This record gives sequence, structure tokens and C-alpha cells, in this order.
Amino acid sequence: MSKWNDERVKMLVDLWQGGYTARQISEKLGDGVTRNAVIGKANRLGLSAAVKSNVKREERAVDAAYMRSRTCQWPEGTPGGPNFYYCGNPVDPGYPYCAEHRQEAYRRKIESGEVAA
Repeated sequence: MSKWNDERVKMLVDLWQGGYTARQISEKLGDGVTRNAVIGKANRLGLSAAVKSNVKREERAVDAAYMRSRTCQWPEGTPGGPNFYYCGNPVDPGYPYCAEHRQEAYRRKIESGEVAA
């Protein structure tokens, strides 16, 4: 059964246009809808970051700073492309990446015998 009925699609569009992040939208939708599912559906609906431009610049800056401090900043996709985003999974304090991407980022240090933080 699809999680995307008419009511949920309308809610996604309204929240997206209201400037909410994909993670915030997934939390509001609940019922196992992931951040990536929200991004995929938004792309299929033709929504883009440009639609969010009606949100005040200061609000976006505060939200972006908060999200960067709490979520994985591992880039996914091609920068500047329509499908570019950051991982967004929770991070451990003091690290910019989630546990999975931290292993990837610090692999060279571990493989060379250096102690990674």
C-alpha cells in the first residue's frame, strides 16, 4: 500500500512551500515516511528549492545552521544539481558526519594505522 494518498501529498506540498526541511516534513507525516521518501516525492511532483524562496532568508539561515550542527553533512548527488542533498542522519557530538559516513571519511587514517578520533 502506498503511503502517498491525496491528503499526504497535499500536506507535503503545503509544508514544502512553507519552507520546512525534508526531515521536518517526514517527522510531521510520520508512519515510516523517511526524509529520502519526502525528497523523492517532492522531486517527482516537480517541487524544488526555488519553491522555498518565499521563506525569509534569516529563517533559512537559522534553520540551516541548526541542521548543520545536528545532522550529517555528507554530500549526496552532484552539487548544484536538482537531486543534491546532505545525508541528514543524526551525528555524534563533535563530528560533522553520522557513524556510517564518519567511517568513510576517516578510512584512510584507520587503514594507515593512525588512530582516528
